[in-house]
Amino acid sequence: MKRKFAWLLSLGLVLSMFLAACSGGGEDTKEEPADEKDQAAEDTGEKVLNFVNGDTIPSMDPSMATDEYGFQFLGATMEGLYRLDENAQPVEGIALSHETSEDGLTWTFKLREDAKWENGDPVTANDFVYAWQRAVNPDTGSEYGPYMMAGVIKNAEAVSKGEAELSELGVKADGDYSLVVELEHPTPYFHSLTTFGTFLPLNQKFVEAQGDKFATSTETLLSNGPFKLANWESTSSEWELVKNDTYWDADTVQLDKMTYVVVKDPQVGVDLYEEGTVDRTGLSSDLVDQYATHDDYAVTPETSVFYFKMNQTRNEALANVNIRAALSRAFNKEDLVNEILNNGSIVANGLIPKDFVTLPGTEDDFREVSGDLVTYDVEKAKEFWAKGLEELGTDKVEVEFLGGDTETSKVMNEYLKNQLETNLPGLTVTLKQVPFEQRLDLDTNQDYDLQFAGWGPDYLDPYTFLTLWITDGGNNKMGYSNAKYDELLKESATTLAQDNEARYQNFLEAEKILFEDAAIAPVYQSAMAQLISPKVEGVFVNPFGATYEYKWASVGSAE
Repeated sequence: MKRKFAWLLSLGLVLSMFLAACSGGGEDTKEEPADEKDQAAEDTGEKVLNFVNGDTIPSMDPSMATDEYGFQFLGATMEGLYRLDENAQPVEGIALSHETSEDGLTWTFKLREDAKWENGDPVTANDFVYAWQRAVNPDTGSEYGPYMMAGVIKNAEAVSKGEAELSELGVKADGDYSLVVELEHPTPYFHSLTTFGTFLPLNQKFVEAQGDKFATSTETLLSNGPFKLANWESTSSEWELVKNDTYWDADTVQLDKMTYVVVKDPQVGVDLYEEGTVDRTGLSSDLVDQYATHDDYAVTPETSVFYFKMNQTRNEALANVNIRAALSRAFNKEDLVNEILNNGSIVANGLIPKDFVTLPGTEDDFREVSGDLVTYDVEKAKEFWAKGLEELGTDKVEVEFLGGDTETSKVMNEYLKNQLETNLPGLTVTLKQVPFEQRLDLDTNQDYDLQFAGWGPDYLDPYTFLTLWITDGGNNKMGYSNAKYDELLKESATTLAQDNEARYQNFLEAEKILFEDAAIAPVYQSAMAQLISPKVEGVFVNPFGATYEYKWASVGSAE
């Protein structure tokens, strides 16, 4: 996901570099002392958990959200057709069941009749029709709507380009409680896709009444999920999730409230944890060394991959494949994950993460079958570098490196700058370290040379990663184009859509092309090193979509 993300995150580094959010700081928070908070909860009998967040929430509009934080809080406050359970399998949400036509093109969803918006309005099939049309309406300006729906929902691409009417989008209401969806092609992962934030319903009357203010504050949001966002505005550094009593399955929801405070400095997060103010916090590498033997220490592997994006349109040097190949091999990833991250993250030598998917009909992990496609190799890096410089007719190259601005990010940015400049003679790297939301804007406008970015999967299929680099794709934003790559991805979504084995062979070939072209430079696959209080129970960590699922969470004993 651009998150997108999706695209996760432990505090420090991951929080700042994933296409997910970052700003503010814990030092200025106005948290009441831990003993007062605990006593207040005990006095009222409330079940409360307290968390940190890496930054503000960029957007709570399902049509406009593109980042981890937006999708995380949308997932907590809203509900689509299905949501993910403990095993990351879609379970009943607003949909009770569905039927699929023999050709795989028509999905008919039976909706529950007891789901309500928090204002008392029923959640109906029309709410999905309106939301999905809004997401691909070119007037909305959604980035994720066309990205998620084009090539999946019938006519979504044509609608998003203004070549077809909204009414031609393949989603219709057959009465209030039956939703009929027509697909462009059979889509093996569509069931899991319906759990994703872009496919959430919207109450048309409410959205239109709010106008431009929709989803900018608590007062301009409308929940139909387990929780409601409270005390929030778009610039808030503190907010709450409170139980939504109008949710159809409110009896299952055990938490009364979750509090959040923006913290960018891992040490501040640990200080808050130690004093009992928060119940979970991420650890930077130095803090891992300090807390690895702590009873509350936990490492959670993730399926997010981080890499350099190399913009081929802004910097002439980066349009040269040999220069990109050199950059891809010129930094020591092993030292980075062991010394700087030190949180369980592993080296990435390809795009599709380890332990994400297996080849159909086998237990063979995709990553192992595809192998290491680009590794740290200084000698090869220098060979590519020399060849690239000769082709450019120069002995010097300057690049601007766009990265995050958290403390851990800055350490990593400096490390990568030093590695690249040391191993590639004549290279000058200028760091540009900015808050997350600003980095999103720079990426969208393709206003960068070299960017540290990451992706967490939106659904359980390699396509969620590989589709990023289709020519002129909504997340490409770096000018990469390869006709063969595009064709392989197109085939996997069209003529091969019902032949999963053939699809995966296309995926294997496409990934190899991506690295033959040195389009991106993989760095690592993330993990979260955290301190988690024993009080935190029933929180699921998802392999795609929103990082956390809180519907089934509860407060246990801290003893």
